[in-house]
Amino acid sequence: MDRTTIVVDRTDQEPRGAEPRPRVPRPAIDRDATLVEQLRRADAGAAEALVGAYGDRVYRLAIRITGHASDAEEVVQDALWTVVRKIDTFRGESAFGSWLYRIAANAAYQKLRGRRRRTEVSLDDVLPSFHDDGQHAASTVDWSPTVDDPSRQADLRLVLTAAMDALPEDYRAAVVLRDIEEFSVAEVAEMLGLSVANAKSRVHRARLFLRQRLAVSLATSQESAQERIPPRVRGGGDRRTHVP
Repeated sequence: MDRTTIVVDRTDQEPRGAEPRPRVPRPAIDRDATLVEQLRRADAGAAEALVGAYGDRVYRLAIRITGHASDAEEVVQDALWTVVRKIDTFRGESAFGSWLYRIAANAAYQKLRGRRRRTEVSLDDVLPSFHDDGQHAASTVDWSPTVDDPSRQADLRLVLTAAMDALPEDYRAAVVLRDIEEFSVAEVAEMLGLSVANAKSRVHRARLFLRQRLAVSLATSQESAQERIPPRVRGGGDRRTHVP
């Protein structure tokens, strides 16, 4: 499934009390066992093999969280070097790739915290309002046809990218790890140094923000499309002049 579709689907979900169904358990045999052994033995080509296997993937994670190419490159270097130095601490309780991703995600988040914070939008100013019963005060847009329409994928991706960039950095990191990288809430909390409740709250609020941005964009797009329809067609009738 396209990552745009995944994120849009999740932003369109109503708040739920129950935690999502856990992912399928990882296989008992780690596919990176050979690489791990190379790193443990400090083989001459181990570091190069690590970069070849995970360099691009770690960069994609880092750029999504930091939003800056130079920061992402530094995160890749720091994370992979940390893996090389601390390979003896890897106990195999989880997949090697997951362990490496946690290191990389933490490095990316630390990069954000160490960087001078940019001017950010206040989520409270743009989050959708709710009635006392917890329902949205404004009607929501049914995105299903739009998400499944191949002709709209490029537009949706642009809108979603802009919305992700506009998120405060702490919230962007949380939603990237949860909805794009598909870590559990507990894993997100561990990476970001949060309680599980706070991590869940950040993900939920980030989804609401993205949902609001997408709703506004889709509503504007629909209005523009309506304005381009000739009045006679828009009215739905074929009015003919009657000649007596």
